[in-house]
Amino acid sequence: MITITNLEKAYSGTTVLNIPELKIENGEVFGLVGNNGAGKTTLFSLVLDLIRATRGRVFINEIPVAKTEDWKALTGAYIDESFTIGYLTPDEYFSFLGEMRDMNKNDIDGFLNNFKEFFNDEIIGKKKYIRDLSKGNQKKVGVVGALLGNPEFVILDEPFANLDPTSQFKLRQIIKDFATIKGKTFLISSHDLDHVTDVCKRIVILEKGKIVKDVEKTESTLAELEEFFTGVKQEVDFMDE
Repeated sequence: MITITNLEKAYSGTTVLNIPELKIENGEVFGLVGNNGAGKTTLFSLVLDLIRATRGRVFINEIPVAKTEDWKALTGAYIDESFTIGYLTPDEYFSFLGEMRDMNKNDIDGFLNNFKEFFNDEIIGKKKYIRDLSKGNQKKVGVVGALLGNPEFVILDEPFANLDPTSQFKLRQIIKDFATIKGKTFLISSHDLDHVTDVCKRIVILEKGKIVKDVEKTESTLAELEEFFTGVKQEVDFMDE
């Protein structure tokens, strides 16, 4: 479980995030949406201890992230290109991550074999540095790297951005499989409401650093989110056959 209590981040006296309480249960696929500047990346950065909170605490399985690094063995994440190592090839990068996760070469190769279709024969074995890959393929390397090593919690910031439509739908299925079959907990942010409502069971809207909506997914969730962001009520027309 990820538990957030009285979490606040301020810069030069201006509060950019203020979350009194938030709990994300084990096995939950949690979606975070909001306009630019809403605080999504700030929240993920605080959960990952990349920045320090002005006040408040974050716990992963009751481990305080700001006090110890024990939670890192449980967590995989991809926020942006800085999470990869640009001067390595994807093969070298996955080998590096695998060794950190106590995986041998057979373990790593077996894991990567599950992503052949997602990689589309453009990543493994190409001897091309990550920094020289397309933005979409860099994203694929980062996302799969976050899944490597069987983490309990996976945090992905805008994972669908820069991917072509086919890869977006393949990533949807990858997330669903890891959540339903392996019971992994996902925290996913995205500007694409369709992707979020497809893969996430619970969706939170952030606005100016505050939670303004927290809902379990239903058949009408996508329409409700579209109405929130557009101000236009979504209606469904039924036509006689």
